[in-house]
Formats: sequence, structure tokens, C-alpha cells
Amino acid sequence: MRAKHAAPRRAHGASNRVRIIGGQYRRRLLEFPDGAGLRPTPDRVRETLFNWLGQDLPGWTCLDLFAGSGALGFEAASRGAARVVMIERDARALAALEKNRTLLATIPVEIVRADALAWLANTRETFDLVFVDPPFDSGQAGPVLADLVRHLNAGGQVYVEQATDVIAPPGFIIHRSGRAGRSHFALLVKE
Repeated sequence: MRAKHAAPRRAHGASNRVRIIGGQYRRRLLEFPDGAGLRPTPDRVRETLFNWLGQDLPGWTCLDLFAGSGALGFEAASRGAARVVMIERDARALAALEKNRTLLATIPVEIVRADALAWLANTRETFDLVFVDPPFDSGQAGPVLADLVRHLNAGGQVYVEQATDVIAPPGFIIHRSGRAGRSHFALLVKE
């Protein structure tokens, strides 16, 4: 799912791990399987994102497309989101997401096995915040962003992470942006 900066570190054959950095489950470690391109958004970038968002998300509805490790979605749930929908198609990643949801007892997290683009095309649901972090260099962010305005509530925001500069499509403005290594990321706001 997420191909980022450097490959995840493994300690003596242990599973890959990502740490939740804020909220109710702060410091909890989540495990995720090896997989081509399955790498979570780094702590430093997640910290920047949630600083931009105001740290806590009480009552927000969130969508984590291309969920992968679930780092962004579980972080949102930890920070008080009322509902988080995670979309992932890889069976091993899905099993890890389910295990981590049980570990954290995160009731508001819904995990859906589906292709992100197909799911988005067939739903009418709307959200306050959408995470778009497709596999690195996949070029999938563009098609997702083109169809995303209709899935956002008034004032809705989209976090995008990809290998190239983020360009706001019609219906969005770039609120904040940054770069970490080869990854470019931005917070878009619905106009």
C-alpha cells in the first residue's frame, strides 16, 4: 500500500510496527505485515498533519482510502473521530487492521475489503476528512481527487501524500503542504 521513504525497520524478525503518536491510544504499537509498498506515513509527517488539523477530531467522520497499515485511520480514531472507514484490498493487510482494531477496542473503526477507486465510485457517503495515501508512484491520487468533492461535507478536508507535488483539482484549495524525503503531502480544503 504505502511506499514511502525508507523501508520499515525490523527487529530480529519481528513484524513491522507503527506507533500511534497522539490521543487515547498514544504510544500504542500496531503491527502490519510485509508487503510491496506497505509502509505507513512516518511519525514526523503524521505529527505535522495533526498539528494542521488541530490535534483532536471530536465527532469527525473520516475515510482512510488505501488504508494499508491503518496508521492514519487509527490515529484519527485515537484523537476522537466518531467514525473511521478504512478501505483496503490486500487480505494480509486487512487481517492486521482487524487485529489492531480488536487490540485497541476502537468501536468507531469500520474496515472494508475493496478497491479504493471502485468503492469511492459506488458510495454516496460523505466525510469530514479523507486520507488519500495510495501506493507510492502509483498515480492513483489524481483519479481519487477528481471524484472526491462529492464525498466531503461542507468544510471537508483531504490529506494527500504522493511522489510528486500535490496540485489542487477543481473544487479544492491547498491549505498547507510539505515534503519529507521523496514524499509530497498536502492538506486540501473543499471550496
